[in-house]
Amino acid sequence: MTKLICRIALLLVLINSSLTLFAQTENIPSPKSVLGFNPTDDKTIADWKQITNYFGKLDAASARVKVQEIGKTTLGKPQIVAFISSVDNIKHLGSIQQASRAINHPQTIYSIDRRDGKTETVDMKGRGKTVVAISCSIHSTEIVASQMSMLLAYQLATANDPETKEILNNTILLLIPSANPDGIDIVADWYRKTLGTKYEGSSPPELYHHYAGHDNNRDWFMLNLAETRNITKLFWQEWFPQIVYDVHQQGQNGARMTLPPFFDPPNPRISPLIIRELGLIGYKMAADLQSAGQAGVTTNATYDTWWHGGFRSAPYYHNSIGILSEAASADLMTPITVKKEDLARRNPTRGIVSMLENATNIPDPWEGGRWAPSDIAKAEMIAAMSVLEMASKFRERYLTNARNLASANLSPDPLAPKAFIVYAGQPNGERVSRFLEILMWQGMEVHEMTRELEVALEQDDLDKFGEIPAGSFIVFVNQAQKPNVLSLFEKQVYPQRFNADGEAEIPYDVAGWTLPLQMGVEYAEAWNIKDLETHRNTLKTVVNINQARKALNLKPTKGDFAKLPNPLKSNPKIGLYKGWANSMDEGWTRLVLDNHQIKFTSLMDDDFRDGSLEYDAIILPSIRENLLLKGRNDKDYPKEYTGGITENGVKNLKTFVENGGKLICFDESCKMVIEQFELPVKNVLDGKTRKEFYCPGSILNLDVDRRFTLAKGFGQQTPAYFISSAAYEISDNKKVKSVAKYADKDLLLSGWVYGGDLIKGKTALAEAEYGKGKIVLFGFNPQHRGQTFVTFPFIFNALEK
Repeated sequence: MTKLICRIALLLVLINSSLTLFAQTENIPSPKSVLGFNPTDDKTIADWKQITNYFGKLDAASARVKVQEIGKTTLGKPQIVAFISSVDNIKHLGSIQQASRAINHPQTIYSIDRRDGKTETVDMKGRGKTVVAISCSIHSTEIVASQMSMLLAYQLATANDPETKEILNNTILLLIPSANPDGIDIVADWYRKTLGTKYEGSSPPELYHHYAGHDNNRDWFMLNLAETRNITKLFWQEWFPQIVYDVHQQGQNGARMTLPPFFDPPNPRISPLIIRELGLIGYKMAADLQSAGQAGVTTNATYDTWWHGGFRSAPYYHNSIGILSEAASADLMTPITVKKEDLARRNPTRGIVSMLENATNIPDPWEGGRWAPSDIAKAEMIAAMSVLEMASKFRERYLTNARNLASANLSPDPLAPKAFIVYAGQPNGERVSRFLEILMWQGMEVHEMTRELEVALEQDDLDKFGEIPAGSFIVFVNQAQKPNVLSLFEKQVYPQRFNADGEAEIPYDVAGWTLPLQMGVEYAEAWNIKDLETHRNTLKTVVNINQARKALNLKPTKGDFAKLPNPLKSNPKIGLYKGWANSMDEGWTRLVLDNHQIKFTSLMDDDFRDGSLEYDAIILPSIRENLLLKGRNDKDYPKEYTGGITENGVKNLKTFVENGGKLICFDESCKMVIEQFELPVKNVLDGKTRKEFYCPGSILNLDVDRRFTLAKGFGQQTPAYFISSAAYEISDNKKVKSVAKYADKDLLLSGWVYGGDLIKGKTALAEAEYGKGKIVLFGFNPQHRGQTFVTFPFIFNALEK
């Protein structure tokens, strides 16, 4: 009888559980029931309001989903994350978050705080869950993932198969429908406007992020953008995900999907364990796609793990596994047909000789055919579920690895300094303040020195101490985010790599990014600190930026990342060329001017054609000559978005300068001005191949002639950012003056330059007189990605009346 009662009781429990699950999933809305169409179907598109509306309804209907606004976008839209997990986990998100923080902070590695003020041991087998972040469509023309996110959320909210239940029980999914909501609306509006026309499926003629365009995925250590800061806070202040998966699309005629492991070189500051785990998950994703019959999946190609500043690459330095997938694109939400000959004509990429040739990293080549948004979504769904399955089945492994990596970062490394010192009393306090804010925002510990310390600054002489003044800031290397500290402070040394034909091999992004060099912050390496333990109580943890600003004798700010003071003493009338050229350099220039509260007017092509140039100074951001003069092709875009400034615009620009205006040109735009204005200037790198010279995004040293107004406030040397830039030879020194040259000695500060002798002593910044006006030629990018604070003053000096 007892056994029967037990069986009946068990049956009642099972029935009750089934009824509860049925009740939980019965009324959960599908994306189609809310949108009126199935997302990822051909020629459909959901904008940000529709996407957030769906997630809101899903939150209201499903106990497995909790949607949270994490901040506002650049244009003021709500940016959201959807937490998806089991009902019980969602109920206890707070304690699970505490456990995740404890795992990733060795100081409290074995305990978490409770509401009653006591602590308890983290239960790796119970409370700790693998935290997985999946982010979609940061590049909004790569639109499918944002649409797919609704299908993924619905599947996880309704499925009751054992595999899904296991995932929900063991993981917390942070699903970000888009890291660029503003761009989703820009793309959706443009797609709807052009649907049914010959322009259907084209990219919008404007930047699809207000400032950064495609470069919004280049901001993950600098934090210039609101969206980046929102997600950085979610990740590295609150949740500390073990796995971050960034869902992208790539070109149409390459692989159907590119997955980890990636191509060489790896950055030596990334833990070897992270590299191995990245490969393990990537191969699982590829195997699952192969099992589903998807041909054309590649690994070990194109993308590398050297660079820091991307969505999936920044996590490496935070002890997290960063995954990137790149699916082949359609024409936005319009299907395409890819011919075999198109695949055959595709230029080789790193790691792939031919898309049609069987190889270990592409064992099942795709030979062409129809490729639709639904195909992209299917591949992305399989890949996402593959990541979640790994996170679930190996939960203890990922949590243990995260704990061990964070703990290991506290151990001394004889090849690394003990700390980095940011000196007190240096000029440009606002710059130092922003630098410290960037570090703290992404989770680094910063301390203020309330008394002097004796510090050994040389690795080779640990007993030679010098006094560091009170008021300086110290960032210890041995903290949970040790790789991030080192990778931002130290100088990068990119390995020289060449193709079989002897040309320098192109890295995926840039080679060097040392943050204090880019920002012009004076710092030093501390290899030994005398009597540190005795004086540790004199180190005051910086808990917010206003504490740091007080130490820097600056006024407090209202809010994080507040606007910077306007550096201009005069009030010039400034025009900034925008046009329809879709220039990211123009966007970053706008950001720098906006951040420094400098007023300007955006100038379109018509303003140049009509001669409406009544300004004190006009800036031409870096843009190719042909695009600047001729603009977009009217075969690809409606007429109102085409044409460029034209020859008539150049004529009006000449008149503007002749009458006393100032023309300021950045990098590539200089070529058009040099030719059209017939300046006695030649770029010595014109026509050079990568067998002769190459410098892929690196910090170089400039010798500065401080006699010029343009150089006001600079020392004899300054770092500058060079990314496939120019080096000038001036044939008439009376008409054109050299303000700054690439240094003859110690040219390379961080990154890689090959054939550097070609540019040593050549002009990087020049000023020419033309009629009553002036032309300023920047051979480099003085505002590269809004990061190079050290060379912003050249721009400000140029803008002064």
